[in-house]
Amino acid sequence: MRGIAENPVDLFIIGGGVNGCGIARDAAGRGLSVTLAEQGDLAQATSSASTKLFHGGLRYLEYLEIRLVREALHEREVLLRAMPHISWPMRFVLPLSPDMRFDSDTPVSRLTARLLPWLKGRRPAWMIRAGLALYDALGGRKILPATRAVDLRRDPAGAALKPAFRRAYEYSDCWVDDARLVVLNARDAAARGAHIQTGCTVLEAHRENDLWRIVTSGGIHYARTLVNAAGPWVGAVIRDTIHVPSTEGVRLVRGSHIVTRRLFDHDRAYFFQGRDGRICFAIPYEGDFTLIGTTDADHHGPPGEAHCTEEEADYLCAFVSEYFARPVTRADVVWSYSGVRPLYDDGASSATAATRDYVLRLDARGAPLLNIFGGKITTYRRLAEAALARLAPYFSDMGGDWTAGVALPGGAFAVDGVEALCAELRRDYPFLTAPWAARLVRAYGTDARLVLGGARTAADLGRDFGATLTEAELRWLRAREWAVTVTDVIWRRSKLGLRLSPAEVNEIARFMASPDFTSPG
Repeated sequence: MRGIAENPVDLFIIGGGVNGCGIARDAAGRGLSVTLAEQGDLAQATSSASTKLFHGGLRYLEYLEIRLVREALHEREVLLRAMPHISWPMRFVLPLSPDMRFDSDTPVSRLTARLLPWLKGRRPAWMIRAGLALYDALGGRKILPATRAVDLRRDPAGAALKPAFRRAYEYSDCWVDDARLVVLNARDAAARGAHIQTGCTVLEAHRENDLWRIVTSGGIHYARTLVNAAGPWVGAVIRDTIHVPSTEGVRLVRGSHIVTRRLFDHDRAYFFQGRDGRICFAIPYEGDFTLIGTTDADHHGPPGEAHCTEEEADYLCAFVSEYFARPVTRADVVWSYSGVRPLYDDGASSATAATRDYVLRLDARGAPLLNIFGGKITTYRRLAEAALARLAPYFSDMGGDWTAGVALPGGAFAVDGVEALCAELRRDYPFLTAPWAARLVRAYGTDARLVLGGARTAADLGRDFGATLTEAELRWLRAREWAVTVTDVIWRRSKLGLRLSPAEVNEIARFMASPDFTSPG
């Protein structure tokens, strides 16, 4: 059994989201022994329900969160270099409208209203350009291009928009496959010695003789340090599992997204401003679709039961219909998803205004307990470094920071090397179609060859379940990526649920539940 009292692990981490897996990877790479317990699947909750961007957070400048924006902007290219298979540069088009007024309540908008009352809720072009100039200046860009002005009457980005939108600015951020980011961190952590347990619920944890005694659904563990990275369950873990007093809390904020058939014929995304002061993205998604989001609403139910409500879907459709020439309706929606962000409760007046910064709280009354509040996907690596810095005094032989520039599994190739990698894969596996090869490279990078193994024909990969998903890939996902259910495969390890028929999904589920698939070896 792992972590017996005579040989405890250094870190026991509760939570298999991006923060938990990021900390596990960082700690294992420093030479610490690590066990991570996740009650369901990796990235099952918040970490697979983001807008899927590595970005600085342009709108956070209005809330004067300069440190957070600077840190996130600098991280974009660090992360991009480490995972060019699951992350890539993306340009965002921000249309300007002289007629649209915004009901925005931020420190910047309140100051503007006092100094320039004639604007009456508008964000003028010069203000947006100044914000984008600051965004570029803070970002330390070496790969990503700078902001530029766009004439929507001539640029292809204007074709999908209403004629009233004639000017725009275009700036840079990055796309990322959020759920695969989590899994790849877990894989790298495991390769460095961490023990990753999914489907493992932490039932109780308490201090015992300068250690933590942790009771899980899989057994009893002992650890020198406990890290609570349970995301939206962080408060419940403090209150109901660890039973320690704490004045810290989380604000659960639901973010919902809709996915439609492709709404425009180019590879850039849109950044839209709403009349209510919020913003919304419309992003090219999985080749044939458009991702639209997100909402910000206080969430009062169980975190695991978040879903996109009819009101939220209608809101997102109406939001983007202010811009697109063809209105977007609920009939266009092919899928929706929702997640609960565990934001640090800073007492903000609204969910939109609540800070996206992370807060680490160390309880040193005996064996150390580190509680993780908030955070955003772009700063997960920096959060992990900060967490290990807080725990460093307890581990005299712990190594230093190391993750910057170190590739995740499958990511050891150039940022612009995806097309070459696809071409090489098709050369060595001639039965692959171009879309099939691209999907494998975007999911596994150089590890796509390990998925395909010695196959000479498509038949060598076993059963074809549809949408290029084969038996060989399913077995890889079970053996190497902790995939247990059909949902793990088609909505987290991939987004093939958008392309598979209900009959195909049922067949995958039957196969994954069969003794042939689940038996060891």
